[in-house]
Amino acid sequence: MKLGKNSLALVAIALSFCVSTAAAQTPKTGGILKLSTLGLDTADPHRHTGSIAVQQVYVEGLTGIAADGSVKPFLAEKFSVSPDGKTYTFYLRKGVRFHDGSEMTSKEVVENFKRVQKLAKGWLASAMKLMTSAQAKDSYTVEVALSAPYAPFSALLSELWILSPASPGWDETISKPIGTGPFTFGAWVPNVSMACPKNPNYWQKGMPYLDGLEFDLSSSNPDLKLRAGDIHVASLGADQDIIKKVLSEGYQVKYQKDSTWLFWAFNNRSPRAPFDNPKVREAISYGLDKAGILAVAAGNTGIVNTQMVSKGNFYHDPGMDKVDKHAKADIAKSQSMLKSLGVDPSKITIKYVTWQNSYSMIAAEMLKKIGFKVNHIALDDIGAQNELGKYDWDMTVMGSGPRADIFMRYQRLLSDGPNPTLWGGIKDPELDNLINAAVVMVDDVARKEAYLKAFKRVMDKYYFVVAGHYFNGMGIGKNVVDFEPGFTWSPHNVDGGVARTWLK
Repeated sequence: MKLGKNSLALVAIALSFCVSTAAAQTPKTGGILKLSTLGLDTADPHRHTGSIAVQQVYVEGLTGIAADGSVKPFLAEKFSVSPDGKTYTFYLRKGVRFHDGSEMTSKEVVENFKRVQKLAKGWLASAMKLMTSAQAKDSYTVEVALSAPYAPFSALLSELWILSPASPGWDETISKPIGTGPFTFGAWVPNVSMACPKNPNYWQKGMPYLDGLEFDLSSSNPDLKLRAGDIHVASLGADQDIIKKVLSEGYQVKYQKDSTWLFWAFNNRSPRAPFDNPKVREAISYGLDKAGILAVAAGNTGIVNTQMVSKGNFYHDPGMDKVDKHAKADIAKSQSMLKSLGVDPSKITIKYVTWQNSYSMIAAEMLKKIGFKVNHIALDDIGAQNELGKYDWDMTVMGSGPRADIFMRYQRLLSDGPNPTLWGGIKDPELDNLINAAVVMVDDVARKEAYLKAFKRVMDKYYFVVAGHYFNGMGIGKNVVDFEPGFTWSPHNVDGGVARTWLK
């Protein structure tokens, strides 16, 4: 039995009541909160490629993303943008100190801007290419000038984390980041664990309540570990059987505010025949069942969709979903189209690289029903990304989680974009131009239309096809109070999170 929408709504109401009741209690200090969410791919926060759930407890940005997806000041007390969209002025909070005790002033913030610009890789690469200057107007005011307006800038700065230039490895690769967050960078064992002790001099007075955090980075069986009491907060995805069991045993379940989206992608960097033909990709896509893939991944909470954002997002176009050619699977049409293209699937083996999960397995079975042979290589997160990065494969079915701004989804589609492997390493100058044209538009409506034009090219070329969306559930221990998932993966955010969490 699976929870329907009404049941989920009742659960949400009940949990909301529990949270509001608990919030009235006096927080208890002490204790170690144990979490299992995303991994950590680097000790240098300026060099990350997407694993952002751990590091945001010890580093913070000038801005932060609120629960509704809006941008709010964070380490900056306030900020302003010039009418032409090219000058940003940040007024820093006074009294913020790094973990080594030194004060955060305009000087250190400017050094961070310059370091990220020098690295010129990752999420902020495009923005940093436009930055013409970053200067301290006084000890607590920073002015950043751009050569052109750049709409995602304030949102992206939520992940330009401000570090002390005294952090070891500053001139090359930071080995121990010295940030401003409620917890500090402690003992890290890659793919195993991460310990983050309390920052006793955190700028938000009285916080954090906990003595520290411990992250389980193994990503194995988080729901079982939650129910066994080995961890307090676990990423559950949207598997309704797991979520129902967790709820039935008295645990809390809360959801991230932005959605995860699933898609199938083709090798776009070095495709082999016949997968280099967009019409063959279209034919294969007719045979894949979006609803079936989502049902395995998210039960009855999956939302069939053909876009990178879900219904309710500003950048979503309802009309595009209404004309989705692949909303329902049609294996007969898939086979007929392949035949007309001279493709005999029985003579072709698809090299199919994915994560180790059930929805990728069901998609493999769908490919077999079309008639293909499938060499399914299922790996853990890092292993899959490494294998996809070799571009010696044909297809994948993957997922991508919440991001601070729509551009952070489109950025992976640029020819020089960060971590493009899940989408097959697209290299398309025309698509680059369409995306870059969108980000410089100050007008929201015009920018939305420009992004949709870029996405139409993605669809026409069949670089990848979106299956749909779901919201990731977080299982929360019975003695955990005031843990609230944010818009993105960050367990610490401008609205709350682990800084305000405590253990009964």
